[in-house]
Amino acid sequence: METSRTRYFGSSLFVALRYLWGRAKEGGRYLRGATAGIALSLVPIIVTLIVADGMIRGITGRYLELGTGHLQIYDYINYSDYPDELLQNINNLDGVRGVWHEKQGLGIILGKNGRLGTTIRAVDSSFWKDKGSAEYLEIIAGSANLEAENELLLGKSLAETLEAEPGSTVRLMTIRVNEEGRNIPRVTIFTVKGIISSGYRELDALWCIMNYETGLKLLSPELYRAFLMVKINDPYKAADRISEQIMIHAGPGYGVYTWKELQQSLYRSFESTRQLLLFIMALLVLVAAVNVSSATSMLVIERQRDIAVLKTGGAGPFSIQNIFLWSAFLTGLAGAVIGMGLGLLIGININSIIRGLEKFLSFLGSPWGSHVKILDPDYYLEAIPIIIDWKMVLIIGLFTILCSCLASALPARRAGILKPLEILRRV
Repeated sequence: METSRTRYFGSSLFVALRYLWGRAKEGGRYLRGATAGIALSLVPIIVTLIVADGMIRGITGRYLELGTGHLQIYDYINYSDYPDELLQNINNLDGVRGVWHEKQGLGIILGKNGRLGTTIRAVDSSFWKDKGSAEYLEIIAGSANLEAENELLLGKSLAETLEAEPGSTVRLMTIRVNEEGRNIPRVTIFTVKGIISSGYRELDALWCIMNYETGLKLLSPELYRAFLMVKINDPYKAADRISEQIMIHAGPGYGVYTWKELQQSLYRSFESTRQLLLFIMALLVLVAAVNVSSATSMLVIERQRDIAVLKTGGAGPFSIQNIFLWSAFLTGLAGAVIGMGLGLLIGININSIIRGLEKFLSFLGSPWGSHVKILDPDYYLEAIPIIIDWKMVLIIGLFTILCSCLASALPARRAGILKPLEILRRV
């Protein structure tokens, strides 16, 4: 019995392979056409997956390492008094990479080319030496080492607007509270020490960065928020666990927030966009699966004589049905391998491809009279990180093969119930 099943299994697979890779007259043109359709449908899906994951991880990583940190701790009783013992306890937790003071608020900065609202960040100088900060922080000009109290760093966009450069003098307007409780403007003169960029203009466009010690003197505790910024080794998996541990050490009066809570709307927006793009791309796979069904139907019509001969030779309905199911499976498998391979190849080299297209389109001539930018750094990352989610790639491949088999189930079943005498009478 097992020998018979193995024989039918092998013969069904052999015939299916012959149909797929055989001559066009044997029906291979239909299956190979369906294979090409599946491959073409998978290329944009894989490229979209790589680009979307790279953009999301790149932007999220910059917010985590240079913006919010992985966790933030707030003192709701004293507002800015964080004892050294608390910092030491947090630093000693397993998985914690570092803890830094930060004071943050809004102000107005004045340069030789007007004035502009700015986000003031007074941070411990060691924060910028952290490996995560160093990975994403780019020094456009000058130096990032703030040595004197009257030195600061400006974000690239802010510096361009003010026409500031290292060595330039700017005035920073902040608000202080006098003894009577009234808000009084304060203007402080600073020297620009360096121009920096995170690689994502939306994040650093209004940055005005100074030493934490300078911020303590300049920024009033009643008007500017102070917190502890924490970085951990695995922010994507361990943030909630370490947040609970910090709460235990901090005690009442403190609030601990993970990066997912701090950037909840941004992160959900990214994930929703990614899922929507993949859903739209998945519709292409379903269309390609319909092509497999059509190809299988045409193959059944064209190979009716073979079906009749096999049935008169003793092949049962399930054996005939398996031939065409195997054909659909092999078509889906070949299309998935080719499509995912091409998609991965394009996705891995997407930055080079984009740069090449920009140069080519600029060479042809832009209707706006400027250099063509497919990915404008004002809205996107300057370079897309290459992130390959192998688990999702495997799921997409299996989904494609499954859709091909399900779409061909009906024509395969029809082939299995064809009566050989009626076929031979017609042919």
